[in-house]
Amino acid sequence: MVNSWFQALRFRKPRNNKPSSTLPSTSRIQLNSEMENMEKKRFDSLESWSMILESENVETWEASKEDQEEWTADLSQLFIGNKFASGAHSRIYRGIYKQRAVAVKMVRIPTHKEETRALLEQQFKSEVAFLSRLFHPNIVQFIAACKKPPVYCIITEYMSQGTLRMYLNKKEPYSLSTETILRLALDISRGMEYLHSQGVMHRDLKSNNLLLNDDMRVKVADFGTSCLETQCRESKGNMGTYRWMAPEMIKDKAYTRKVDVYSFGIVLWELTTCLLPFQGMTPVQAAFAVSEKNERPPLPASCQPGLAHLIKRCWAANPSKRPDFSYIVSVLEKYDECVKEGHPLTSHSGLVSGNAILERLKACVSMSSSIPVHA
Repeated sequence: MVNSWFQALRFRKPRNNKPSSTLPSTSRIQLNSEMENMEKKRFDSLESWSMILESENVETWEASKEDQEEWTADLSQLFIGNKFASGAHSRIYRGIYKQRAVAVKMVRIPTHKEETRALLEQQFKSEVAFLSRLFHPNIVQFIAACKKPPVYCIITEYMSQGTLRMYLNKKEPYSLSTETILRLALDISRGMEYLHSQGVMHRDLKSNNLLLNDDMRVKVADFGTSCLETQCRESKGNMGTYRWMAPEMIKDKAYTRKVDVYSFGIVLWELTTCLLPFQGMTPVQAAFAVSEKNERPPLPASCQPGLAHLIKRCWAANPSKRPDFSYIVSVLEKYDECVKEGHPLTSHSGLVSGNAILERLKACVSMSSSIPVHA
């Protein structure tokens, strides 16, 4: 039975609050600012949904045959509950869809900012297009979506433990065991290996876009800035988040799928430290440090040598020196075998072939032996 704190989700057409063109320019600017503040206040209040979502005349809002997609949500089966996360233009609510616990991402589409509206609509289309075709245990499961201006929504499986960043924030620095680091890193790298195998670049891989379920398994989420590699192979411009962004993207140079590998290197550093990358810097300062000074977050002395070398390879300044996710998964799986058998992860700076690396990892040699991570 649905809890009483859920409300049935219904839509009605928004009122036309467009400012009159006869207003002086200063008045129009002030009115736009007031309207934006009012929208934000409405969007942050659960009670305010009664002004946008109501139970009457829902039939008038059902998608037409032409507009209906196979993923179009049946709004009569959607119930919305408490908000548990938020972004600049979106809020995420717990919900129930067809008697299943779900997360409902609501995207507020501003009516008076044409550029922002176009960007958010494009991100919505991109996220739905990718999520609806991706099927993997380490990719968040898409369920349905709807586009009902001024609010669009995307319904996915409910990940009860929140984001990886939230999980790490609760931990003491350097407190995760090697076993836990490897388990979480393997989930992420397997999800990314699958994503790249489908020709998709994520472009905003970070701990805030990695979700945890009841079993503490990680799933990659948020594909609003993703693209097909064939369509964005020569893409330029900042599409991610500065603290996790590869230097070539910061510099507005052409980039490849290796930007995701760089971001994974930062995430792997987060797992080893439980800290926010470039803590004490603003995002812009972090971007400058990475792109102009070739700086990276400091690796702790306690970091396993094998993991330290893998992190360094992932965030190498030269994208061609970063490994593919298939290689990363293989290395992490061998590390995992070593840990389960009670052997340490050691490293060496010598250059050997990838096959030799995996053979030595598989053998789980002693502390005095060498397990190189460079290829």
